[in-house]
Amino acid sequence: PSSSICPRPLLLLLSHQLPASASVTVSPGSSQMFEGQSVSLSCEGDNGAAGWTLTRNTSSDSRTLCGLKWGQSDGSSCTISSIDPLDSGVYWCESGEAAVSSSVNIHVTGGRVILQSPVLPVMEGHQVTLRCLTRSSASNLTAAFYRNGSLVATEPSGHLTISQVARADEGLYKCLMSGVGESPSSWISVAGQQVTFQPPPDSTPLQHVFRLLCHLVPHLGLSIKQRYIHQENISPLSGLVKLTWTHQLSSAKGGIVDSVCLALL
Repeated sequence: PSSSICPRPLLLLLSHQLPASASVTVSPGSSQMFEGQSVSLSCEGDNGAAGWTLTRNTSSDSRTLCGLKWGQSDGSSCTISSIDPLDSGVYWCESGEAAVSSSVNIHVTGGRVILQSPVLPVMEGHQVTLRCLTRSSASNLTAAFYRNGSLVATEPSGHLTISQVARADEGLYKCLMSGVGESPSSWISVAGQQVTFQPPPDSTPLQHVFRLLCHLVPHLGLSIKQRYIHQENISPLSGLVKLTWTHQLSSAKGGIVDSVCLALL
């Protein structure tokens, strides 16, 4: 009987302070680039851009900061004036507090065709457009789009629009222009919609937090694991944050103290 009662919370503790988060912005906004293009990358954190630095892993460099062996650094932004296939790799932001952002993959090709696709995961239910581009200024060339090796569609306009992205749309995409060439492949990730909980009008913020925990704990179990899958690389950071929740269950015979530790990997 006591398991069905929402516990009366006594104490909520964070054993480790959550680090500030940041994201990487790439301009032009594509995971594939033509050799020789000028590319700009920047960091944007929760409290602005200050304190964040661009870092990368490539086939020739490991965890190299912008401005040392590559790019021109300007605070939290970095410019590669003429990008090279050797610049292909994983890029992310780091701060002096040992915090890192999620990473993005950039593929640079010397070929004639690229697939312009988002560098960040696409939110489930949102719209996304993939474009098959050539080095020349020619437009409206027919392109065939493939996901995981299977034909998705052939578009005379050269671009494919998915109006409402679903989990099934996640995969490895490429495009082909007959008589011109084929693009490299890029992994497109789909992120789930965020759930917003609206508290009742008569609830205080603290009551809302505990009601939310009472609702989530039975469903979450003891561990939640998040994986960021990239085409060739895995996110450079694996962090551990422990959330300790101590509560008291009231019963006719007295109080029983339980502790639940959620490990977020």
